[in-house]
Amino acid sequence: MYHKHVFENGITLIVDEMSHVRSVSIGIWVKVGTKHEDSSENGISHFIEHMMFKGTRSKSAQQIAETIDGVGGQLGAFTSREHTCYYAKVSNEHVTTAISLLSDIFLNSLFDSEEVEKEKRVVLEEIKMVEDDPQELIHDLFTQTIWGSSSLGQPILGKASVINSLDSDRLIDFWHTHYTPDRIVISVAGNVDYNLILKEIGSFFNSSNGTPWGQKMDLPEVKRNLSFKKRDLEQIHLCLGVPGLPYTDKDRYALLILNTILGGGMSSRLFQEIREKRGLAYAVYSYQASYKDAGLFVVYMGTSPKNLQESTDIIFSQFFDLKNNGITDVELGKAKEQLKGNLILHSEDTYDRMTRLARHELYFKRFFTLDETLHMIDEVNLSQVKEVARSLFQSEYLNLVLIGNVKEEDVKRVKLEC
Repeated sequence: MYHKHVFENGITLIVDEMSHVRSVSIGIWVKVGTKHEDSSENGISHFIEHMMFKGTRSKSAQQIAETIDGVGGQLGAFTSREHTCYYAKVSNEHVTTAISLLSDIFLNSLFDSEEVEKEKRVVLEEIKMVEDDPQELIHDLFTQTIWGSSSLGQPILGKASVINSLDSDRLIDFWHTHYTPDRIVISVAGNVDYNLILKEIGSFFNSSNGTPWGQKMDLPEVKRNLSFKKRDLEQIHLCLGVPGLPYTDKDRYALLILNTILGGGMSSRLFQEIREKRGLAYAVYSYQASYKDAGLFVVYMGTSPKNLQESTDIIFSQFFDLKNNGITDVELGKAKEQLKGNLILHSEDTYDRMTRLARHELYFKRFFTLDETLHMIDEVNLSQVKEVARSLFQSEYLNLVLIGNVKEEDVKRVKLEC
């Protein structure tokens, strides 16, 4: 049973009653992320996410942790390029405790100056951790390369110089500016009673207010780029990709099928050609990332320097084949079943269901049922997938980023053509 309610202040509540489970997942989603930061505040959204767990007017950080541990639940948060989410997952008998705790964190966090200074050190260590892990860093570098100076291209964790400059006043000002009711979606999925959830959420959030934030975001311009970061590593890590599709694009399911066939699993073309047939890499896969007005389609691989040319040639040849020859009926059928199977399995988890509810509301202002989604996957045909490949795999938009012990002359020999 799916329910939606918009409070008078503009906060949207969506609830999915799942009587066959015994857990509940609750997420408070805010339409704010890296995309909404200028370069002088890059990382502030993620930092605020951290500070929300450092104490409220009624609870210390330790008491927050003890409350969720005391009911055997999970409490967490994440920041993306367009959203920040605070969530809890508990057994259904403790749903009121979870709502009360999340509401307190979200509405009453203190942003204490001493805690801010301590958390700076934590976030700076988190940034260093990514810098030390080429498998993590390469994706950030690719996003920065393909989207350049656009806010979408900034790292989610932010820049060390910005983190060091933050103080309580800046954090509170950003929070008041961006955490307004019109940008908040509360998603609940699990064994709950809608009327009880409506009453509980309303008691905490119905009085929230704020001025809508109406700044227009600029879309990133994409040009062909090739860049590398020299590191003393055994492997070269690379991301090779192009602009993708926005989240609501009519061809989004054709893109999912294309991604599945190219690099979405052990039976995918890239895994079979690069790892199984030639042994050129251990890890190779493709992925697509979609946002409100933009997207990315990316291939990742880690390989020895001597295999760089052969490996990239295979990727380019697959791009060329997909856009000129398309896929087969057999590939289409297998990809559809893989996608539908994954979707069905995820739909039985309350956290995944809560996340799906929220994303549909944030991007579509409506919820697509599982059956609707399965039908849309089934409706994709060969020509749609080929057309998506043709529109995406354009040489003038190719971006290649490498990290490792790579020579400049070897990089220059790579031809960005498909």
